[in-house]
Amino acid sequence: MTAALNSPEPREIARKVIYRNAGDAIYGLGLIGALIYYIQHAATFVVGVLGVLKAIAWPALLVYGLLEFFKL
Repeated sequence: MTAALNSPEPREIARKVIYRNAGDAIYGLGLIGALIYYIQHAATFVVGVLGVLKAIAWPALLVYGLLEFFKL
């Protein structure tokens, strides 16, 4: 067992590459902002729950609105 540890062959070091994406942070900030907006403007509990669902889906709503605006 000690012979394997002291062998002159170089060992390969496993490296983990981590890619960080700034889009996650932008989405998170947008989600928080949308949650605050929709909850502040909710008159009832049901409208508040719908606001939370809208806040989660705001990127899809934004893209849909842009496509409608540009008629694509």
